Amino acid sequence: MHIEKIKVLQGPNQWARFPVLEVRVDLGWLEEHPSHTLAGFNERLMEWLPSMIEHRCSIGERGGFFERLRTGTWMGHVLEHVTLELQTLAGTEVGYGRARETKKRGVYNVIIEYKEERFAIDCLHAAHRLLTAAIEGKSFDVEHAVENLREKLLLEQLGPSTRSIVEAAQRRDIPVRRMNEGSLVRLGIGSKQRRIVAAETDQTSVVGETIAQDKELTRLLLEEAGVPVAKGKPVFSAVEAWQVATEIGLPVVIKPRCGNQGRGVSVGLTTQDEVYRAYNVAISEEDEVVIERCLAGDDYRLLVVGDVLVAAARRLPPSVIGDGISTVEALVNKENQNPRRCADHAGTLSHLCLDAAAEDALREQGFARNAIPCSGQLVILRRNANLSTGGTAEDVTDSIHPDTVRLAIDAVRVVGLDIAGVDIMATRIDHSLSSQHGGVVEINACPGLRMHLEPTVGESRDVGSAIVSTLFKTEDDGRIPVAAVTGTNGKTTVTRLLAHIASTGGATVGIACTEGVWVGDRQLDTGDCSGPASARRVLAQPNVSTAVLETARGGILREGCGFDACDVAVVTNIASGDHLGLNEIDTPEQLAWVKGAIVAAVRSTGAAVLNAADPLVVDMKKWCRGRVIYFALDPELAVLAEHLASGGLGATIRDGWIVLCDGPRETRLASLEKVPLVHHGLVSFQVENALACAAAAWSIGIPLELVRLGLESFSNGAMGSPGRFNLLDLDGATVVVDYGHNVPSLEQVCKTLEKLPPAQRTAVYSAAGDRRNEDLLRQGELLGRTFDRIVIYEDAYRRGRSPGEITRLIAEGIARTRQTERRAVVESGGDWATSAAMVLDSVKPGDLVLLQPDTIEQTMPWLMERYGNRLRGIGFDKIAEGRPSDTDGVPLDPGHNKDDAPEL
Repeated sequence: MHIEKIKVLQGPNQWARFPVLEVRVDLGWLEEHPSHTLAGFNERLMEWLPSMIEHRCSIGERGGFFERLRTGTWMGHVLEHVTLELQTLAGTEVGYGRARETKKRGVYNVIIEYKEERFAIDCLHAAHRLLTAAIEGKSFDVEHAVENLREKLLLEQLGPSTRSIVEAAQRRDIPVRRMNEGSLVRLGIGSKQRRIVAAETDQTSVVGETIAQDKELTRLLLEEAGVPVAKGKPVFSAVEAWQVATEIGLPVVIKPRCGNQGRGVSVGLTTQDEVYRAYNVAISEEDEVVIERCLAGDDYRLLVVGDVLVAAARRLPPSVIGDGISTVEALVNKENQNPRRCADHAGTLSHLCLDAAAEDALREQGFARNAIPCSGQLVILRRNANLSTGGTAEDVTDSIHPDTVRLAIDAVRVVGLDIAGVDIMATRIDHSLSSQHGGVVEINACPGLRMHLEPTVGESRDVGSAIVSTLFKTEDDGRIPVAAVTGTNGKTTVTRLLAHIASTGGATVGIACTEGVWVGDRQLDTGDCSGPASARRVLAQPNVSTAVLETARGGILREGCGFDACDVAVVTNIASGDHLGLNEIDTPEQLAWVKGAIVAAVRSTGAAVLNAADPLVVDMKKWCRGRVIYFALDPELAVLAEHLASGGLGATIRDGWIVLCDGPRETRLASLEKVPLVHHGLVSFQVENALACAAAAWSIGIPLELVRLGLESFSNGAMGSPGRFNLLDLDGATVVVDYGHNVPSLEQVCKTLEKLPPAQRTAVYSAAGDRRNEDLLRQGELLGRTFDRIVIYEDAYRRGRSPGEITRLIAEGIARTRQTERRAVVESGGDWATSAAMVLDSVKPGDLVLLQPDTIEQTMPWLMERYGNRLRGIGFDKIAEGRPSDTDGVPLDPGHNKDDAPEL
């Protein structure tokens, strides 16, 4: 069994709404040998992983997967289940998987849910090794493998503090994205986003952090504010430390002035020798040292979030209990095997350590690291009780005296932090500090949350939710409106028109489409940006208040969608002849399955806007969790009519108006006469695009008056949707600039051009080399039936085809029409610019030219530079009526008023 390829689908995809691995596996000879035919295989697997009895599999009941093993299942399916189980055993509970055979016999796509990418891939490879051992009858140490995986997970996943905040955000359906290998996380998207680093937020004051880091400055400010603190001062030598200790009174604590996590802190010092050693420990951590008188009592940590105390814990110093046999060092090593203890704050508890501070504590108790304590004897390993040095915690949130609560909140205000840990010493936490000579020891910025999330004793506190509540109001989910657009044709036009409509109300719209990435009127990138990386880029911009994302097939197959969910998904159409035969997507039904990922990603409060005239698009309603809005040119279309009769929503055309339908109630939105894109309703595919946009804008709550204004102000020229049926006049000849490059789009263009008066018709045309031969031949047939002269070029999009191959196939398709229809002249024009110049330089008044751009960003500047003021923007209705375009058009020069006509 060979793993050929691993795809990481980070967003909603054709398999699931959540991240999955898509693993291409070649079973080899195992294709002929399902599980029940392999001697001893099932028995070994069930013995090694008995917990897989909980896998219900397709049988739907406990033990279902084991039953499938007994009756015989293929190894791709087994790999799926074992990988899921290893992830769960090592610490991330997942349960979704699929195994589907590809076109190639014995090769499967195995789909596996994951939460941590690298860890999941490690689990996949471990599962592969385990199955190989089971097949070959060799031994396999499952416990050791799971332990190794657990260690890898701890290294990769977020720490407990950050993870608690992230999980709290996810429970509120707030989007989450980890921004680096550390703890920097973005919560929310666009203009609603916030950022955290562990328990710090983007509203944590840098000044407050600076104050809290300086223990002496903090002590002085708190003392000034009337908060009880210990006496103390900075010291600059061990001798001075002992002198100050005798002045303020013993016992004392010595610590780095700006340290954290308990490093270099020594408490309960009563002798000169102890003070000297403690000073040396502290100075090794930081250049400045402070000494304070020890306050009596136990060590407590109070967590303040905003103006609320949300949790409190009594902290106990790290310790071990003797068994009468083991040394202190052996007891420490044994306790460090506790799965709750991990390095680098990755788990609930930290590792115990035997460093200089620990040896001092042992010495005070009469122990050394090789000493053997009596059975049941408590051995303290450190004077301080920080969790980061191995301490434990007991929840006391419900026991704190109200005066102490107010005091802790006031102390945090004095320092100026939004989230802080307040360290207090008190003999009785249920009594006021003033009654027992307790006080505040420190204020901690970025406090650890582990002691509150999983205390050793007592109730767990949901401190992550408290922090999220300070960042997002109760009704705020951290989301901006996100529209996803897909289909075979019309995607870019719908994307640009919908973005234009959204911007009419003042929204800053982020766009990703086949022509680039924009935030407002600022272009961030050029070229084809319809993939997931561009979508993520838009959603990361902090000034974007609405996002409109063209979502192409290729990106979904490669990485999944670039968003976790959308508010509206628009599917324009699914047609044959485009992108079929690639990535094992061979039929329109399979293409619909891939593009339907955006429909499955619609939130329950959102909507899918679907073309009612396309059965494959209509069928996508089964994947939609939200509402369905159908659009159709014909208001009597059965799918639309039945949907409206049952109270559904729709958009259609009635009496020359775009109307929005809520059940039987219709609202006139805009007259086709006033919507430039549709050329008075004569260009039917643009009317469909306008309907889809109107429905989508309606669904995300844009006021209808703004929707109407957007439809009426969107240019049908290069300023609106460049390269999408732009009509130009060149010295009396009509030039149609259209980027359509597949069979369905060419069919629509040819059908529309049939409405124009007879003329000498010329096409400058090509097709992408990754289209099927049959698609290139079909495009040739369409050209041959519509045009008198076809100039075929080859330029940027050969995509693996040999020179001249595209020209030959299109010309062959044209030749098929010559016997019964017009005899088109076919010419090879070379590259695009040469072909375009050859045709446009020789046009005559009344000629009609279809100019297909090779790239949009190349075509429009080239036209402007070569023909300048000779070009005019014109309306399709005027050409269809035979009116003289040279007097009706508007010159397209760079200095012309854009309010009068679209500029190139």
